[in-house]
Amino acid sequence: MAYDKFEILKSTAVPLSIENVDTDQIIPARFLKATERKGFGDNLFRDWRYNNDESPKADFVLNDSTYSGKILVGGRNFGSGSSREHAAWAVYDYGFRCVISSFFADIFKGNCLNIGVLPVQVSAAFADKIFAAIAADPKTEIEVSLPEQKVTLLATGESESFDINGYKKENMLNGFDDIDYLQEMKEEIKAFVANSPL
Repeated sequence: MAYDKFEILKSTAVPLSIENVDTDQIIPARFLKATERKGFGDNLFRDWRYNNDESPKADFVLNDSTYSGKILVGGRNFGSGSSREHAAWAVYDYGFRCVISSFFADIFKGNCLNIGVLPVQVSAAFADKIFAAIAADPKTEIEVSLPEQKVTLLATGESESFDINGYKKENMLNGFDDIDYLQEMKEEIKAFVANSPL
């Protein structure tokens, strides 16, 4: 498997209410030299997390021990900018398995789906409810159900459905990337080729 199966995730969340977060902010260009999906989490939001002397910025949410979890709640238009897939790698490598926002840039959304990070797009009103719930209680839990395509604030029971491409949904449920999907169909492909006229 390319990554862990995603079915139901129940977790606290890290709120990043900044709008128009682009991929250069998610992972600055100077960290794109590596070709493997390892080590990028150390540099997630690097310029927002650290001062020039490498000391952590106390006022940035990822440096605040009040917040933790496998869900990142972002502001509107999350993942805009360049198409670098390293941005999705950094989110995954840091430990997030789901990003919730009221709007995603399409390429970033696709890159997340390819590597096992579930991008959940909700209405602006529901995103505001999530931010408010976390502000009221940083330990509030959110449940994200991929089979039901639903995100729920467990403290209140409020929920909202989200859309996902059917092919990508099946791949995430199985922990497959595109190559894994083809590998699973290997015997069917062989049979098709064997029975195809030359």
